[in-house]
Amino acid sequence: MTDNTNKGFWERMARIYTAFMSKNDTAYRQICKLSEQYIDSEKSVLELACGTGQITFLMAGKSGSWEAKDYSENMIIEAEKRNQGEHKCEQLRFCVQDATNLTYEDEKFDVVVIANALHIMPQPEKALKEIHRVLKKDGILFAPTFVYKKGYSKFLIWLMEKAGFKTYHKWQNEELKEYVGSEGFQVVGAALIKGKPLSEYVLVGKKE
Repeated sequence: MTDNTNKGFWERMARIYTAFMSKNDTAYRQICKLSEQYIDSEKSVLELACGTGQITFLMAGKSGSWEAKDYSENMIIEAEKRNQGEHKCEQLRFCVQDATNLTYEDEKFDVVVIANALHIMPQPEKALKEIHRVLKKDGILFAPTFVYKKGYSKFLIWLMEKAGFKTYHKWQNEELKEYVGSEGFQVVGAALIKGKPLSEYVLVGKKE
């Protein structure tokens, strides 16, 4: 069966992903700064597509509880290794889970974080429906996403695609905002951050 989810690519990337994404540390810190107004010690947070913890380890300690999920088993293995070292966080729990088929009951979380994942999902609307379901009334979706502004490096994206990476949605800012809004979220915040290899559009939605 053909893998149309990018999973094989992420399984292969997991061991080097932390080092690979370190060049984007500045952008991640800016993203986390923007998230601080929505996350505090009273909030339960679900993070989807957590990778090896690029946002997780910067923000989990500020929450009441933080569930970090990725559908790549190898990503979770690497994230767990980091959590056993200098990044140890008591309120943090990792496990493998598919963002399009969550096992949680309705209205469980105050905040859902999904960073740099919607554009590489074949059917991101399935993830957004699940996020909408598990968020509490007026819950917050925090969704930084790579966007394809004019002048982005098409050659770099081509190289990544040759390595097995696939992008399903090359959204620009307003297109992403419209898409998320059509899935039951009121967009209450947005900011553009320079990142690598693409700019990050930090979108904040409230469950309607």
